[in-house]
Amino acid sequence: MASDKPVTLAAIAGAHGVTGEVRLKLFGEGVESLQRFRAFNDSALTLNKLRDDGKGGAIARFAEVTDRNGAEALRGTTLTVPRSALPPLAEGEYYHTDLLGLPAVSTEGEDLGEVIGIDNFGAGDVLEIKRPSVDGKPGKRFMVPMRIEAVPEWDDARIVITAAFAAAD
Repeated sequence: MASDKPVTLAAIAGAHGVTGEVRLKLFGEGVESLQRFRAFNDSALTLNKLRDDGKGGAIARFAEVTDRNGAEALRGTTLTVPRSALPPLAEGEYYHTDLLGLPAVSTEGEDLGEVIGIDNFGAGDVLEIKRPSVDGKPGKRFMVPMRIEAVPEWDDARIVITAAFAAAD
């Protein structure tokens, strides 16, 4: 795994009030996933205060931001930490960042392409795979549920997809 690869945990949605606080859109498991960190974006932003906004986001105060103009200027900024700073995972768990870009192969050894996206529509994660280009045309895309029947194994080098889930359309 790329241990120093930046991982996005949240994005600044805009200013909150006039004293420099910002509204955050969270990409992790709630406010708790941010509370273990004090510095973001290679220490460019230092977290002083963080609270749940009661709407699935958070309100934060950074040492470097002292007024509403400074907070507004950060709108759209993503908050990143190095991959190596994330907590270790239990067996069978994964971070999305670790799966993105992995080559995908079928259980029969066929090259299926590359993981280009991960979505969750409510019933669990779904991987988006882009097939290799053919005759100069971009490869088609297909989706696979991240469940043991469809994805029996993965590691930091590849993801294996059950052949039945990778059948050509």
